[in-house]
Amino acid sequence: MSHLFYQSRLARPALDRAEGIYMWDQSGKRYLDGSSGAMVSNIGHSNPAVLEAMRRQMDRSTFGYRLHFETEASEALAAKTAELSPEGMNKVFFVSGGSEAVESTLKLARQYAIAMGQGQRYKTISRMPSYHGSTLGALAVTGYDPLSVPFDPMMEGMPKIPAPRAYLDGLDADDPATGRHYADMLEDKILSEGPETVLAFIVEPVGGASTGALVPPAGYMQRIREICDQYGVLLIHDEVMSGGGRTGRFWGAEHWDVVPDLIAISKGFGGGYVPLGAMVARDDIVEAVLDAGGFLHGHTYAGNPLACAAGVAVVEEIERQGLIANAAQMGGLLKSRLKGLMNRYPFIGDVRGKGLLLAFELVSDRATQAPLPKGLNAFQRLVDIAYDKGLIIYSRRTRGGTEGDHFMVCPPMIVTEEGIDEIMDGLRASLDQFAAEAGLETGGAA
Repeated sequence: MSHLFYQSRLARPALDRAEGIYMWDQSGKRYLDGSSGAMVSNIGHSNPAVLEAMRRQMDRSTFGYRLHFETEASEALAAKTAELSPEGMNKVFFVSGGSEAVESTLKLARQYAIAMGQGQRYKTISRMPSYHGSTLGALAVTGYDPLSVPFDPMMEGMPKIPAPRAYLDGLDADDPATGRHYADMLEDKILSEGPETVLAFIVEPVGGASTGALVPPAGYMQRIREICDQYGVLLIHDEVMSGGGRTGRFWGAEHWDVVPDLIAISKGFGGGYVPLGAMVARDDIVEAVLDAGGFLHGHTYAGNPLACAAGVAVVEEIERQGLIANAAQMGGLLKSRLKGLMNRYPFIGDVRGKGLLLAFELVSDRATQAPLPKGLNAFQRLVDIAYDKGLIIYSRRTRGGTEGDHFMVCPPMIVTEEGIDEIMDGLRASLDQFAAEAGLETGGAA
């Protein structure tokens, strides 16, 4: 009997070891980590250089409280992060995970508004659906009812606008008019809320689990920036999942040359070796808050030297191995292979994403994008089938969390064509079994 509990009674085998893109349970069965855990293990498992960097730091110190000491490791990672960040964003605040990173951006934005004499600004607009974290502050800007509704009485929910899901609305994502259509919803929301009360807009440049690797339509990101500038609203990029090179650029927003005011990053930033995340901020925002009395926020493990030493090594491995370029190349190959599945499986309605942040969505009718019947529980069943076959993928329900089924296929950035072949073999076998169980038709070659 286990004394440990997590999200449900789902039982999985005990992990024995992991290396590269593979993991083994204690019975010796091998699994291909086709989702990098929860899109975390960007550089693969058990990287020798990262482990050695952690050993070296452990020989020196494993903890130094930020109010008592500065550490070489945290200064080195902050400098490297600033080097990789847009010009003018040179201030870094370390945390232990994505929810903390997002919460930090919200609190810094609020304190900046107060410091600038705009204390009436407190509303952060976000999108529906979206996911920004599980702490109450991050949950208030999350648009995913199954996770947020039970806690609504405990927090003040923030305004939402629709995510730009052009494929569901029958719009052309390559048409700039589509991007403007969705982006202008932000302006409408700012005006209806009262511009003087709106603090920030938070957006994932490439969607994460709630929208299944949603790529914004043409012109959307640029127009969002214009609107925020027009109304004095801070733009926050949630790069917890898209940051760190997974999309084929270090920051997902680099695909559109858009610079935010604040960034949250985690997951692949620590690569699964340690709990690690960060907030990156514009210099003037931080200076104004510090001049006004200091940042009223903090975490015990902020800038932990062991975590930061691992973080430096992770970024160095991304650069040394050319993993951002590999994510772009292998991501293009994997995406084309996933689209090829649509020839055999008419119940695959959409394939989307950038680099190795990819997803496919199941539907009952490709023309209307109507979802599969909820009772099929496709989002869980297909994951279980694939897991039994030794392939790990990640799923969520797309349409507000209550229906629709999408699956994230996001292997580590070290993946090769051979690994992609193995992923596709596992997916085809899993989709065949799921189709047979669910009574869904299949067609030609995939």
